[in-house]
Amino acid sequence: MTLVCQDWGGLLGLTIPMEMTDRFEALLVMNTAFATGDRPLTKGFIDWRAWNNANPDMPVGKLMSRSCPQLSAAEAAAYDAPFPDATYKGGVRRFPNLVPDNPDAGGAAISRKAREWWSTEWNGKTAMVIGMTDPVLGPTVMEDLRQTIRNCPEPVKLTGAGHFVQEWGDDVLKGALPLLS
Repeated sequence: MTLVCQDWGGLLGLTIPMEMTDRFEALLVMNTAFATGDRPLTKGFIDWRAWNNANPDMPVGKLMSRSCPQLSAAEAAAYDAPFPDATYKGGVRRFPNLVPDNPDAGGAAISRKAREWWSTEWNGKTAMVIGMTDPVLGPTVMEDLRQTIRNCPEPVKLTGAGHFVQEWGDDVLKGALPLLS
């Protein structure tokens, strides 16, 4: 199968293939990183975590519309739908505080093990797509990830895309699919 990871999906998902090597043949990775705790968090992430902690009833649809101006009002409303009020936003609000910010933090060791596996043992095809305006997990973080993943080709760089690069679906597919075929 092809593992597709973006944001939290990479922090968690990139740890899975090393335990199931026979199941994965390709990787599509977008604006994510390893949660190893041994590299500094970006200013964008630190700012996001602080804002998240200060805004318990974050306007999810509004945030998505700001980051993805091509979304229609109905699409923004669909992002709001799972979160009718602040009581439904506990997971969204908690996760930024769980991202390892030191080597001893929970989950950091398995992420370092995964980073080593991707660097030395990964034999599948890889495509990387970067939303070039992402202040949290943008070009610098993604270049570090590219250097870590064995045989990762040059990334597809979407100049108008931000953190939620998957919302530029057609451009992602046009750029990534030829690398995975």
